[in-house]
Amino acid sequence: MLKQRVITALVLLAILLPALFYPDPLPFALLVLGLMAAGAWEWGRMQGLGQSAALALGGACVALCGLSWALGWLDQSLTWLWVIGGSLWVLASAALLRAGVGAWGGLPLALRLIGGVLVLWLAWLAVVQAHRIGINFLLSVLVLVWVADIGAYFAGRTWGLRFTRNKLAPSISPGKSWEGVWGGMVGVLVLAGIWVVADRQLGASVASFYSLLSRQGLWFLLLAVVFMAAMSVVGDLVESLVKRSVGVKDSSGLLPGHGGVLDRIDALLPTLPLAMMLSSFVHP
Repeated sequence: MLKQRVITALVLLAILLPALFYPDPLPFALLVLGLMAAGAWEWGRMQGLGQSAALALGGACVALCGLSWALGWLDQSLTWLWVIGGSLWVLASAALLRAGVGAWGGLPLALRLIGGVLVLWLAWLAVVQAHRIGINFLLSVLVLVWVADIGAYFAGRTWGLRFTRNKLAPSISPGKSWEGVWGGMVGVLVLAGIWVVADRQLGASVASFYSLLSRQGLWFLLLAVVFMAAMSVVGDLVESLVKRSVGVKDSSGLLPGHGGVLDRIDALLPTLPLAMMLSSFVHP
């Protein structure tokens, strides 16, 4: 399993990195669009759709992204969209997690399908706009999610249930602990501090997410980073809730050793548009 995970990760990096650093943003936008289409297909399959209907859902996601591309949204300030999308993520995820696993199946199928496509479309818009802002900005957001996940993993394994009696969400994701969440938050706070200093020392031509937020003051940076770390956990929990509700371990087998596309990007789905929302408050 480990060998398979490593091989898949290397193949993904070999595809992603050239597109990420290519001078023209088109290859990166198309690559991420393909990933979102695959995620929409996985979403349809998890909601009980047949193969053809799930493929059509993937096509609908591509069409929606293509329409916003044709309308020029990739080059426009979309503060209103990030505020609406970010607010809905916070409110809807809180309601879902509070209701629990059993409530998911009670939602209308149309609502679940449309909601999934809109989430993927919003994340595509956010990541493509972040890439156009600059590699330093995009990477600072992506690394935040990865550090939060790694910090939570090691803190949870080392100190899980040592300071608290209850797990984070035992009915949704039994392996997660509050100690893991705190460890992830500490990790991203350290990351933010290091990145801000590095930007200043290296004279970065494009500000990172952290340097941009620090223009509003240290308090704003700290609160925003902790909030982002928390929402990365929420994205993971929401996907876990859906998978438990429909009785699957992985969103698909598209990525051998890693599960599906949604399993890899679940924490990014809320954090990408929220990063754009917070950034737009500082630099519209």
